[in-house]
Order: sequence, then C-alpha cells, then structure tokens
Amino acid sequence: MSMQWTPNKVTLLRVVVGALDALDGHLARKKKMATPVGAQLDILGDRMIENVYFTYFAVVGMVSLWLPVLFFARGAATDFLRGLAMKAGHSGWGANAMLRTWWGQALVASRWSRGLYAAMKCLCFCYLGLELALTRGPVAMVGELAVDVHAMIRVGAHVLTWMTAAFCLLRGLPVLVEGWKYIAGNVETARGKKSAAQEAM
Repeated sequence: MSMQWTPNKVTLLRVVVGALDALDGHLARKKKMATPVGAQLDILGDRMIENVYFTYFAVVGMVSLWLPVLFFARGAATDFLRGLAMKAGHSGWGANAMLRTWWGQALVASRWSRGLYAAMKCLCFCYLGLELALTRGPVAMVGELAVDVHAMIRVGAHVLTWMTAAFCLLRGLPVLVEGWKYIAGNVETARGKKSAAQEAM
C-alpha cells in the first residue's frame, strides 16, 4: 500500500527529526563522544534540512524567496570561515575554539543559544507545515477560513519566520567578525609562499 506524504505527516516527521537531532547531540556530549568531524556533520545535516524546508515554503508562496537565500548565504559564509579555522587548527568548542570573545561564545557555542535556535527553527517549520495541512490545497483539513482568521495566521507565520531569520543572522555575526582573521592569515601565507618562490627563481 502506497503512503502519501501529506503536509501533516511531513510536519510530524520534522518534529521527530528535531527530537532525534537533540538526542544525538546530548548523548555525544554525555558519553564524551563529541568530535570536530561529528559537529561538522551535524551542522551539514541542519543546513540541508533548513534549506530544503525554506525553499519549499518559498516555492509554494508561504514565505519570501529572500528567506532561503538569506539562510543559504549565511550558512555558506560561516561554514567557509569555520573550514579555514579548522585548517588553522581550531575547533568549534573548548580551549582551542575558533571564537575567542565571550559574546561570540555565548551567541554561538552556548547551550541556551543552540537550543533556542533549534527550537525556533522547529517551531517555524511545524507552524508552516500545519498551516499548509489545515488551510491549503486538496489536502486541507478544514474548510474555508474567514479572511481575518487567515490573515492572522499569515501574520503569525511572517513574524515567526523573520524572528528565526534575525536570530540566525545574530548567531552568524560572531563567526563573520572573528573569522576574517583566518582569511587574512591565508592571504599572508599565500603571499609569503609566492615571495619565496620568486626569490628562489
């Protein structure tokens, strides 16, 4: 028997994925199995999920097209800088962490920040998924809503999505600010190698 992936089932799946992601991170830290590679894989999984969801909701007209563009650009920039930091021997946490300022560690690496960001994204996707399941298309679970009710639901969606986007940018700011030194370091290294090669000639 074939299974139809209706919006309510996809929304439920998103809740399960979010819960398993939180459990995975908790067990890794509790059993001291957390590694830099594992952290990068976790970030990669988060990027894939958020980009797919926001792109889909933009395509069906539920959020602005600029929203997935913003998340993709921010993710690409911060991941690029994290890659340079790892190349320089820094990790995402601990004494050798990439972020040195207290405010950067609080916004990016602290447990409350990571938990709040994950909860906001999960709530955002579930809200949009439930709106889709309840009010849109042939699978809508309720009939036509009054104009003011539907407008109120839409306002809630916009507020929630742009609050999530704002917090996304806020968490990316320390990485962007502190990560430029790794670009400068790579440029200086490249110039040094070029100068040495020219002198050798």
